[in-house]
Amino acid sequence: QVQLVESGGGLVQPGESLRLSCETSRGFFSIATMAWYRQVPGKQREFVAILDTRGPTNYTESVKGRFTISGENFKATVALQMNSLKPDDTAVYYCNIDGWITEFSGRMQYWGKGTLVAVSS
Repeated sequence: QVQLVESGGGLVQPGESLRLSCETSRGFFSIATMAWYRQVPGKQREFVAILDTRGPTNYTESVKGRFTISGENFKATVALQMNSLKPDDTAVYYCNIDGWITEFSGRMQYWGKGTLVAVSS
């Protein structure tokens, strides 16, 4: 098995920046996608950004131009640089990796336990 651990969350004021990081307990044989999602209590988890190892990145409309996702396949780490934060960005942020731990394991999705980002004046 593999554990994903997010870090970098915190309380910031509107307009400030945060950088979230996600590290894994072991490497992957192959990764299809790395992504970030977020969830506000009482609401469904929503997509934020995705890094497809075979193609371009993609972002939900509300964060385009403000957030940047990056990742390293070899180290199986993924980051989310968040600039110009807004109160509506307040949520628990989860990293997600979709891939194969070994060549025999089959493709699966793995989730971290989340890190809280709070944007408030």
